[in-house]
Amino acid sequence: MSAVQPAPSVASSALVLFSGGQDSATCLAWALDRFARVETVGFDYGQRHAVEMRARLTVRERMAGLDADRAARLGPDHVVDLTGYGRIADSALTAEREIEMDARGLPTTFVPGRNLVFLTCAAALADRRGLDVLVGGMCETDFSGYPDCRRDTIDAMERALSLGLDKAVAIETPLMRLTKADTWALAHDLGGEPLVRLIVEDSHTCYRGERGDPHAWGHGCGDCPACELRARGWAEWEASR
Repeated sequence: MSAVQPAPSVASSALVLFSGGQDSATCLAWALDRFARVETVGFDYGQRHAVEMRARLTVRERMAGLDADRAARLGPDHVVDLTGYGRIADSALTAEREIEMDARGLPTTFVPGRNLVFLTCAAALADRRGLDVLVGGMCETDFSGYPDCRRDTIDAMERALSLGLDKAVAIETPLMRLTKADTWALAHDLGGEPLVRLIVEDSHTCYRGERGDPHAWGHGCGDCPACELRARGWAEWEASR
């Protein structure tokens, strides 16, 4: 699959939903190549792997240091406090629960409505900041069973937000049809080995919040679903190079 997509006009701006993980880091680099002004937003919903809230600042800083043009386009970062939501959306990401499949066949790491809440808050922020496009790392090709990662869900949110704000709301999901191996390839196409090393060393994906000694693909426990997906994608990408 071809990773890099044609760049639209840079006469517009974007707000990247930025967790500090592999996917959102790749989306940030993608957006910085396509929009004249890019801001980021993170969400503190009481996640157990709160290390990602620290990782996201490191990723932003290091990414700005890789390229002067990207650095000039990178605007402010915003953090939205959603800890109250996190308490009602009980899951293995916000409470001491086993990571397993529930009675509905969904993983217990599923936070009900998380992307719907994130996109609503991001759209409100973008409206007030005068930003044109929302960019998210949702992916349905090898997603972990989350129904709010599907493009059908994103399309429905685009329509609902456009109606609710009485203006067109665009949500770009550059990873939607990519596997994790494709996402590693996209990062390499966007920024070569320096960007790949940044993502390996500083981004955080592990559901258990573990850092410790790094694996070839980055930090993490190695056996939660997020780590397994990231590791498998790395191995597939490395084998294809």
